[in-house]
Amino acid sequence: MGEGLLTGPFPRVGGELRCGSHRIADLAERFGTPLYVYDMDRVRERVDRFQRAFAGVDHLVAYSVKANGNLTLLRRLGALGCGADITSRGELFRALRAGIDPGRILFAGVGKSELEIREALDAGIYAFNVESAGELERIDAVATSLGVRAPFALRVNPDILSPTPHEYTATGHAESKFGVPLTEALRLYRWASGRRHLEVRGIDVHIGSQIIDPEPYFRALSGILDIVADLGREGIGLEFLDIGGGFGISYDAGPEMDVETLAREVVPTVRKAGLRLVLEPGRSVVGDAGILVTRVHYVKRGGKTFVIVDGGMSELIRPSHYGGFHAIERVDDRAPRPTEVVDVVGPICETGDFLARDRALELPETGELLAVRAVGAYGFAMASNYNGRLRPAECLIEGERISLVRRRETLEDLIRGEDLPETAS
Repeated sequence: MGEGLLTGPFPRVGGELRCGSHRIADLAERFGTPLYVYDMDRVRERVDRFQRAFAGVDHLVAYSVKANGNLTLLRRLGALGCGADITSRGELFRALRAGIDPGRILFAGVGKSELEIREALDAGIYAFNVESAGELERIDAVATSLGVRAPFALRVNPDILSPTPHEYTATGHAESKFGVPLTEALRLYRWASGRRHLEVRGIDVHIGSQIIDPEPYFRALSGILDIVADLGREGIGLEFLDIGGGFGISYDAGPEMDVETLAREVVPTVRKAGLRLVLEPGRSVVGDAGILVTRVHYVKRGGKTFVIVDGGMSELIRPSHYGGFHAIERVDDRAPRPTEVVDVVGPICETGDFLARDRALELPETGELLAVRAVGAYGFAMASNYNGRLRPAECLIEGERISLVRRRETLEDLIRGEDLPETAS
């Protein structure tokens, strides 16, 4: 099972990379580079896979907006029945502007401000995923001031160190800033059940990102269900259980999370508990549905061979920040080229500005296009204006339809919001 259930995105036809029937080279010519290209048909396949796998239990697929918050993409996901997992008022604004039902939005994150809590309550979100006693007290105070009830779930930290590619993506262990310790959860639920303006609605666990083995989820679920049973015996009923996200994809032709295997264990367990299931996929929905198209400026030889391209860490920071691997290939490989071990680097004035290091690659020529794969998640979402760079355009392909869903920034965009006060006399 696993990846074999889905056809791969961005196939080659006659040696040329395509998105559906569209030549990537044509898109680059039309919109310029660097350019993010998203395959909406692939996104639909991914969402449908989750919906089918978990069809045996009442469930909500709450897409993790932080992975890629493009408005058009969010609107399409909402139309497919997805809700949203958000972490800020900015993401709340995006989800609402895209038309996602606020009753399908969950608000996560360890540092929610009073303003964010107020705006989320005004919008009527489904629930807050609460990460500390202090946060729960703040939500109670804001809800009391507004005269409303605030629905919430506690994010429980099960102290499970799941295998992830980088230490920054492990979130379910005791030394992580995320979640409430198991030993504290019951006390907080008991306290909240006696508060007039708090509504106990669910329980949440999220153990990390880019996880390909279902077993840590099963261990986390077991501990969470013990708390659910304890609460039930005390007359504190829950509506939903949120198992988070972090379902891994393949970046290097290796394994990915087998969603069906995960569902076979989770669905009957959650159904037996009489709970609704919430899932928060992000990367696993949009990750491999995106590529970054970048053009070669120069090939530079010295102690190493550097392929210098027009997209770097300001467009895609994962290789530098996480040590993330992304496959890179020539967009048009009809003319064979010798393979060399190279560094693919960007134009940013930083040694850490690279897309790949010591990578075997068919050596491109100046002006050629390269495609960086599996960048639909945490690609544009983490892009920046560092070095005065203009953030790239994004286009979305839906069958025969090509949509520019974000224009390339302009120089005026770089200084939007800045003022030049008069010089002091």
